[in-house]
Amino acid sequence: MAAKSDGAAAAAGPGPEGAAGGARSGAGGHGEEATAAAGGPGVTGAGGSGPRYELRDCCWVLCALLVFFSDGATDLWLAASYYLHGQRTYFGLTLLFVLLPSLVVQLLSFRWFVYDYSDPAGAPGPAVSTKDSVPGGPSISTKDSATAFRTKEVSPQLGPGPAPSSASAYRRRCCRLCVWLLQTLVHLLQLGQVWRYLRAMYLGLQSRWRGERLRRHFYWRMLFESADVSMLRLLETFLRSAPQLVLQLSLLVHHGGEPDLLPALSTSASLVSLAWTLASYQKVLRDSRDDKRPLSYKGAVAQVLWHLFTIAARSLAFALFASVYKLYFGIFIVAHWCVMTFWVIQGETDFCMSKWEEIIYNMVVGIIYVFCWFNVKEGRSRRRMALYYCIVLLENAALTGFWYSSRNFSTDFRSLILVCVVASSFALGIFFMCVYYCLLHPNGPMLGPQTPGCICPETPGPCGPPADAVTSPPRSLPRTTGAERDGAPVGGERAGTPTPPVFQVRPGVPPTPVARPLRTEGPVIRIDLPRKKYPAWDAHFIDRRLRKTILALEYSSPATPRLQYRSVGTAQELLEYETTV
Repeated sequence: MAAKSDGAAAAAGPGPEGAAGGARSGAGGHGEEATAAAGGPGVTGAGGSGPRYELRDCCWVLCALLVFFSDGATDLWLAASYYLHGQRTYFGLTLLFVLLPSLVVQLLSFRWFVYDYSDPAGAPGPAVSTKDSVPGGPSISTKDSATAFRTKEVSPQLGPGPAPSSASAYRRRCCRLCVWLLQTLVHLLQLGQVWRYLRAMYLGLQSRWRGERLRRHFYWRMLFESADVSMLRLLETFLRSAPQLVLQLSLLVHHGGEPDLLPALSTSASLVSLAWTLASYQKVLRDSRDDKRPLSYKGAVAQVLWHLFTIAARSLAFALFASVYKLYFGIFIVAHWCVMTFWVIQGETDFCMSKWEEIIYNMVVGIIYVFCWFNVKEGRSRRRMALYYCIVLLENAALTGFWYSSRNFSTDFRSLILVCVVASSFALGIFFMCVYYCLLHPNGPMLGPQTPGCICPETPGPCGPPADAVTSPPRSLPRTTGAERDGAPVGGERAGTPTPPVFQVRPGVPPTPVARPLRTEGPVIRIDLPRKKYPAWDAHFIDRRLRKTILALEYSSPATPRLQYRSVGTAQELLEYETTV
């Protein structure tokens, strides 16, 4: 079927945000088709240097690697210590919480690699056509765009090159075989995330060292790789570090006396890993979306401290209660997870491309909600977050109170200290949460004027682009259904009913708005999908087939493409688009 995107083109203007606008704009779902309309020969790339990969971005990745290795190394060291001391049960549980989540994540990571590195020629995928706005302009198909993506030529011309010789084809096959063997070995050694971290850092550094066209190409690929590794780390930490943290804290409380060094190191590393992964996930998610302001590193550090202290209080309360009431603790955890999972499902999240993937994702989010807050719904989250933390406060107080009631009030001074640690840690977490929302939130102070989604130049006029430019996405777009993809009316809505345009590109790196003119020329990739609502990922971060297509068209285009989701626009816009199909 022909993809029909009826909205106005999304503008990605010059300046620091020009190149990132395309990378953080769109993609299609499974089976969807995209049409890319390229600008005329006089179109140039986005002016300015575009978003740049900075030294602090590299340091952030190195710190993430340090957290990853410290968490895994301390857990394995502790498991070996349990084995050498003959504590086989503790050894088995500790090793289980290390190996099982790691195997799951490595399988998912290798599956992504297999799809990304497989030859798209002949594989089912989205039909993509590119037509120049000038009559007689070049056009390419999906197969042509993939070939252009693999070539090393910098020329924007898409003409067919000379046929590869048998020697070059042999070298290419040998290189592909080496890559497959290397990736297989890396994932067998459980180092898939390490490889992705290093690759994201390499792509970011390449974006600094290359010319303009290759710079934006490597920057887009770095965003994709960062999104992949952040999602993998989020899954692994809450399947491995969270239960590991509760287990080791329970053993420390149960045995009493002076805590051993190894369990203390393991619990500390697991706690830091959980807090770091949550903050990193939110930062990459915001950086990838052009309808949201990027999260500064100060805000990310505040989020790390916020989650660090709240998760510490939560885990210690769990450990205290589990050290005395093991059966009731299991019942409580299962009940809390079920309630939170149904709460998330009731919110109708839109993170994945299919219904069953969405249910599995909601189950993982239910595990996250056992320990900390995690926003999964568009709109103001203050009331939902306040309700969640009120529930957590009551639960922590009840769990700690039940444990303390089983102690000797007159002689056990250590128990009172642990209760105070739970209370003070939770209070510190709430304090850093208030610091983040009141001082460091990307939209501005919570108690002051906020500019959610406003990325326009700071002018005395009204905030927003001209009427013919693309504005922020509607906040009530559902997941695309088959009827919607076929163009059938949905929910009684008449076909052709105008809706608000799709989105507007925001600044990428600077935390404050940067004055820039709106760019309306250049290539446009139109996607036959409504845009996903924040805080979900844009569809092209989930659908890997469209990643290939977008990167191929971007690489072969002389200007920065502007990615646009489906939106029913005016009759003139619809007619203009239909003439390019």
